[in-house]
Amino acid sequence: MNVLLDTDILIDLALDRRPHSEAAGLLLDILQTRRAAGFLAWHSASNFYYLVAPKRGKVDSRAFLLELARFIEIAPTTTESLRQAGRLELPDFEDAMQVAAGIACGADVIATRNLRDYAGSPIKPVAPSDLIESLS
Repeated sequence: MNVLLDTDILIDLALDRRPHSEAAGLLLDILQTRRAAGFLAWHSASNFYYLVAPKRGKVDSRAFLLELARFIEIAPTTTESLRQAGRLELPDFEDAMQVAAGIACGADVIATRNLRDYAGSPIKPVAPSDLIESLS
């Protein structure tokens, strides 16, 4: 199974946003053991850094992303992926970019807490706790 991680999952873990951080950590543990392939949209890395660095520091935020890159791949997006995001009828363009990244990497699901934001997505959004259950 290919899983695209929405940025909120990473932020939950990095900033220990309870009660969501526990499920985020468990999901990343599962992906680290390669029970599923994990992917991240390219722009999620910069969004993560922008939001987390003021609280955790630049060095720690960068180290978090580099550690993640040991077992999470960046979805191979192109200019056509951006065009595809523009054609998706999702209210938030950033979410459309996530979906386009998911399409590019062949994601079966998008792991996110914001299920409502992905209504109408061609890739099923799944809460981390539900995904953990199905992958365990």
